[in-house]
Amino acid sequence: MVLKLLVGRFVKITEDNMLFWFLFILLLGLATYLMVQRSVAHITRTPVWLLWLVLMTPAFLLSGWTLIYGAKPPPPPGLILWSVFVCTVLYWMLFQWGRQAPRDTQTDEAQTQASESPPTIQPTPEPMVRPIELTEETQLRNCFPWSVYYVQNIEYRPQSVICRGQLRTKASNAYQQIKANIEAQFGDRFLLIFQEGFNGKPFFVLVPNTQAAKQTNPGRNQERLTRPGLALVLLAATLLTTTLVGVENTGVTLPPIWDIGSLFKLLSNRDVLFKGLPYALGLMTILGIHELGHYLTAKFYKIRSTLPYFIPVPFFLGTFGAFIQMRSPIPNRKALFDISIAGPIAGFVATLPLLIWGLAHSDVVSLTEKTGLLNPDALNPKYSILLALLSKLALGSQLTAKSALDLHPVAVAGFLGLIVTALNLMPVGQLDGGHIVHAMFGQRIAIVIGQIARVLLLLLSLVREEFLVWAIILLFMPLIDEPALNDVTELDNQRDVWGLLAMALLIVIILPLPQAIANFLQI
Repeated sequence: MVLKLLVGRFVKITEDNMLFWFLFILLLGLATYLMVQRSVAHITRTPVWLLWLVLMTPAFLLSGWTLIYGAKPPPPPGLILWSVFVCTVLYWMLFQWGRQAPRDTQTDEAQTQASESPPTIQPTPEPMVRPIELTEETQLRNCFPWSVYYVQNIEYRPQSVICRGQLRTKASNAYQQIKANIEAQFGDRFLLIFQEGFNGKPFFVLVPNTQAAKQTNPGRNQERLTRPGLALVLLAATLLTTTLVGVENTGVTLPPIWDIGSLFKLLSNRDVLFKGLPYALGLMTILGIHELGHYLTAKFYKIRSTLPYFIPVPFFLGTFGAFIQMRSPIPNRKALFDISIAGPIAGFVATLPLLIWGLAHSDVVSLTEKTGLLNPDALNPKYSILLALLSKLALGSQLTAKSALDLHPVAVAGFLGLIVTALNLMPVGQLDGGHIVHAMFGQRIAIVIGQIARVLLLLLSLVREEFLVWAIILLFMPLIDEPALNDVTELDNQRDVWGLLAMALLIVIILPLPQAIANFLQI
């Protein structure tokens, strides 16, 4: 049933606007390629293009069916089901094959020997330069006082030095003292990483500090990093595209996107322009404040990061959101938690007043067959616990059990703000929620939580088809998150409470309103 509904939506899109579908596939392909390249390219030898091709195969099959047979007859549900299943299994196999493929280079042989050998390493003739010379091993061992961290084994790798042993004091004290000792002996040559192994024992890793040379002129590098001109251009472009979408949502027919003259003439009409601005300004305010939460918190911890960059698209929502990039390692789990939770909390705080005001100015309509979660003209607020409560607060007795909402443009922006908050709070991989559970529970438990979250969302998508696409995306998203420098020291109780509240916010956004509460509220 869910698959038939999904196919029906695909057919309607292709019937209404083939150009929209083509551009959507193009941008989906680009986003998928970038996601694969950034997330898994460094941990598997399988070519990025091959992994990308496997991920995009279901979309290519649907597009090919439409080009050959047209929108009618619709693609058979089995085509979608089997393509998604087969591509998921094939992607996992190719990814694992790349990770486990045998390596025959001298460097990898030397690395394997180093990982299995005792602390005293015999020099081997390999072309790569070690981060540390064997003659410096005594200096390195002196950086680890036996009363702080007793080193039992030192493993030399081509790009790192791993020190394993017994922790004999508090993790935070050990990291700070050994970090100071390493800097005293080796200057800024290395970054020191303190990580918990899968056996539960913490270990230290020394990796070359590639940022040391770039920090000789921090003012100039920071100016080049932030690129305010690019940020302003993207901001202006996204304001234009979201305004166009806002105008179109009010019922105004827009000329094709390549007819620049007609578009400019249309937007020169103030009445038309003002119809699209409420949606555009509301959505961009929410997205911008979300990213500013990340950016300002990163600046507080002196982490080099880019300005928020918006992603404009001339259809769909008018934007694919905004992002920042952090170019410095995160010092500890406390900083990881604060930076990660700042975005969703800031975005949610900005969303609430806009959504409540928009709901108060929305129209109450009757429930119909077209009523759904993704239909702003007939939205059933009971599909979300939080949305139902806010709708009852804003509309009072106007909202009954047989009511749906025709959302005001500002309410549409606020509702999208809730969706963005929920998607970012998913506790998976490199999403904000994934960072949060990583900071709260550590890397090992975060991987387990991420796997459980992916399965639960997939099960939920069998009941609520709106979540199917996101559930599939999460299946391909890596669960492993990049560690902080001090990835062992745990959070304080206050941050743990905030993390649990963030997960509670995710639940009240994505779960439907229980019937008992609906009866009590008379909605």
